[in-house]
Amino acid sequence: MIVDCAVYEAGERQPGRLPLDRAGNACKGDDAFVWLGVVEPDAEEFDAIAREFDLHELAVEDAIHAHQQPKVERYGDTLLVVVKTAHYIDSEEVIEVGELLLFVHPTFVITVRHGPSPLADVRARVEHRPDLLAHGTAAVLYVILDHVVDDYEKAADGIDGDIQEVEQQVFSSDRFNPAERIYKLERETLDFHRAVMPLSGPVDELARGHFEIVPTALHPYFRDVHDHLRRVSRRIVGFRELLVSALHANLTQVSVRQNEDMRKISAWVAILAVPTGVAAIYGMNFDNMPELHWAFGYPLVIVLILLICALLYRRFKRAGWL
Repeated sequence: MIVDCAVYEAGERQPGRLPLDRAGNACKGDDAFVWLGVVEPDAEEFDAIAREFDLHELAVEDAIHAHQQPKVERYGDTLLVVVKTAHYIDSEEVIEVGELLLFVHPTFVITVRHGPSPLADVRARVEHRPDLLAHGTAAVLYVILDHVVDDYEKAADGIDGDIQEVEQQVFSSDRFNPAERIYKLERETLDFHRAVMPLSGPVDELARGHFEIVPTALHPYFRDVHDHLRRVSRRIVGFRELLVSALHANLTQVSVRQNEDMRKISAWVAILAVPTGVAAIYGMNFDNMPELHWAFGYPLVIVLILLICALLYRRFKRAGWL
């Protein structure tokens, strides 16, 4: 589905929405380019776009199937830039990963979106920056990459908050085992890592001027995106280390609690063994037991049992078993 198609000239959007069949000719003017936004196109729909802009067949195949790693590939004068989008759903503690493919040519930009990551706000943002749009299609590429990396940072903030909650649960006095939550966060962090890390190389190439389509004036902007990307990457690596440590600490806490439970059970078994043993002896019904014919025999046995149990309880309490 085509979301928007507009022509930009001298840093300004021209009025109206451009039909696809006129897009190819509209971008042939001086200082003009077309920005076409597409969402999850099928093969037939994108074939019309490919014919209009003369896209390479291999790049078209990548755009339709959308199972690519982040990369930058050159097809003649057109760059194919693939990035992964990421949004953190805090209520479900899930990283929602999408894919964004950009065909960047001096006269056009085609954005193909798969999954969640609407670009309407990005388009509105860059349209308020005619100074950036004056640099052509590379400015659109910069703004989109900057938006994607900003979303990475928001997702990282969400994961960071949940990891802090997990750490509090691990070391809290409540008998709660967050192992399942830790495993889930670790899996989502791994997916996040796979989406973010491969993008560092392509953005670095764009920042270093490896592609003529990016003017020198925009190199600092791409370096800024690369710096933010590296910062997010370091945070993700730190998240994985924290989750591994939290898992080990949680297993240790579980073992400590189990040992405490076993000590308590053993202490109570030892205490209850005293009345059980005495009752077992008296349950044999022997006749020649002096205390059976003594008036104070029964009270004395009860007092003796209570005294021994009290001494054992005091001893286990001091030892920290109870």
